Amino acid sequence: MAAGYGFARQSDDRLLAEQRASLRAATAEFRAVFGQGGEIDPRFVRMVEQGAGIRGLKFESDPPPGPFESQPVMDTQGRIAGFFTWQRSRPMTQMMNRLMPGIGAITLLLLTFAGVFMFQLVRARRALAVSEEVARRAGDVDKLTGLPNHAKTLELLDLALAEREEGEVTTFALIQLDGMEDITAHLGVLGSDELIDAVAKRLKDSLPPQATCGRIGSNEFAVALTAAEVIDAEYIVRGALEAVMRPHWIDTVVRVSAHAGFAQAPAHAGTRGELVRRAELAVRAAAKKGPGALVAFEPAIDTISNDQRFIHRELPRALSANELELHYQPIVTASGGKIVGVEALLRWTHATRGPIPPATFIPVAEQMGLMDTLGAFVLRRALQETKRWPDLYVAVNLSPLQVRDRAIIDLVRTSLEESGVPPQRLMLEITEGVLIDNPDEMVKRIEDLHGLGVRIALDDFGSGYSNLGYLQRFPLDKLKIDRSFVLALGTSANGGVLIQAIVALGRALGLSTTVEGVETEQQRVLLRLAGCDEMQGYLFAKPAPAKAIDKLLAQAKQAGEPPAAKSLTA
Repeated sequence: MAAGYGFARQSDDRLLAEQRASLRAATAEFRAVFGQGGEIDPRFVRMVEQGAGIRGLKFESDPPPGPFESQPVMDTQGRIAGFFTWQRSRPMTQMMNRLMPGIGAITLLLLTFAGVFMFQLVRARRALAVSEEVARRAGDVDKLTGLPNHAKTLELLDLALAEREEGEVTTFALIQLDGMEDITAHLGVLGSDELIDAVAKRLKDSLPPQATCGRIGSNEFAVALTAAEVIDAEYIVRGALEAVMRPHWIDTVVRVSAHAGFAQAPAHAGTRGELVRRAELAVRAAAKKGPGALVAFEPAIDTISNDQRFIHRELPRALSANELELHYQPIVTASGGKIVGVEALLRWTHATRGPIPPATFIPVAEQMGLMDTLGAFVLRRALQETKRWPDLYVAVNLSPLQVRDRAIIDLVRTSLEESGVPPQRLMLEITEGVLIDNPDEMVKRIEDLHGLGVRIALDDFGSGYSNLGYLQRFPLDKLKIDRSFVLALGTSANGGVLIQAIVALGRALGLSTTVEGVETEQQRVLLRLAGCDEMQGYLFAKPAPAKAIDKLLAQAKQAGEPPAAKSLTA
């Protein structure tokens, strides 16, 4: 508005200056006319008026009072002959005056709008700040239980470690619930969520005030506690574990089992990452022990973990470098001790670590998905090396993963074709658990293998389900009696009776029997009297490379006697 007024005044002043300049020019042009009489021809005034662009121009002897503009007119003698007068005209200022109410209203409207806008902006900023605070808190909290989530729990653990004083110990424990899949199937998702919430409240109530707990997984909780060294942290964690496992009421009584593991700083770790890693190792060890187990971290657990990482790194390289080999344990007849077959056993001797037991690297191979590659290697190598022993059959163990895969049929067929070994000389050993998983599919799988001409043995019979129904249903050729029955001989009155019953069962079903783990002469005699067909164990021979089997068979041939495994043991 001020700028508009300023512009209007400047415009009006410029107009007045132009009018005066025009009048001066006109009067100078017609100066001779003035002074010749008191009156001026009105037509001349009109002509000047038009030339100067001034409306209402008059020629008067004296300037009138009031809001008039006037300009003296000089005659040829330099005397004032009169005055041109006209009504003051300020069109721009007048226009601004007419516009002022509208401009004021618009200004007031704009100010009102600006005020409302600023109010809404401040209000929105406050709401945004509140929303950001709510979102920040929500990002730190588990929605179901209200406990700190995984990220917040680690943040609190960092804070606890940073604030830990001399003489204090920070304990980090992990508690995992067992069997939640079955509980969810029984209670449904909503019931399962209600149980998790009840467990969280129970856990929080069981801990001392200075402890913090969080939910870091669907079925996993974490506890962080900083306390003096004299405080028994294990007792506190065990109390929390027992509280979790007490019965819950979720429309019915629900029992949930759990296991826990913990590590402590500074005894076990100095950093958050190392403390968490070692607590995870401890809870894994507890999971292996079963429900209700509580395990404190110890260096031996980390050694096992380091071994697993070593195997995870080295096993693929060993496979590609052909560092794995097979050893063979002779299988002998119960009467006479003649070698009739060998069992192929996978062995790994690392260049720096030395021998690594199969029980150590096979589980890692399963986790890595290498069992197909390992199984194919064992089968092909065993058949190739068995060609040198035309009078023996070779037994090869199949992993559950191999048996469940339909590709095992093609693998066995191509391996037999590549080696040229007659199919009847191959005995494939499977475990009882495989038969239970999908009986219909396993019946078809064994029939397909039988169609190739190979034989099927049920390994470790008696150590698992030992169900007569599936012995009748599955087309098996042999039972391999588990070594646990052999250990019972001489120490249990029922040991020999059970073996006799198994042998009688096998014969009734048309199955031969091989007993494993024979280590003493007394066991051999008792097993022979029980009617076993074949035996294997350290009494006869330990697993050995193929060259040792070659040597054993060559010695027996030179002596003109049936090859006996005892000479290999010697």
